[in-house]
Amino acid sequence: QVQLVESGGGLVQAGGSLRLSCAASGRTFSSYVMGWFRQSPGKEREFVACITWRGENMYYADSVKGRFTISRDNAKNTVYLEMSSLKSEDTAVYYCAADAYGYVATIPNEYDYWGQGTQVTVSS
Repeated sequence: QVQLVESGGGLVQAGGSLRLSCAASGRTFSSYVMGWFRQSPGKEREFVACITWRGENMYYADSVKGRFTISRDNAKNTVYLEMSSLKSEDTAVYYCAADAYGYVATIPNEYDYWGQGTQVTVSS
């Protein structure tokens, strides 16, 4: 069983930055593809970014490309999401997810483990 705990959310002004962290339990964290998703009220959960198990490949949604950066530290069992040039439309609950089979995926159903989410609110 893997537990994921997100942190780092909060209130920020448009144009500002935040860094989200996701700490994972479990010995096999380094073999998982890790992803970030977000969900706004009334909307479906959407893909934000994911990173392969060694961190050699990252994938981003078009809406965040060039503004967000995903990274991981396997020694610390932690994945990060650096967010800059934040916009009001980035406001959402952000979720960390793990794909235990190591497949790169942008669909929530492909991920096996989820964190509880952290709120990010961008004020305009």
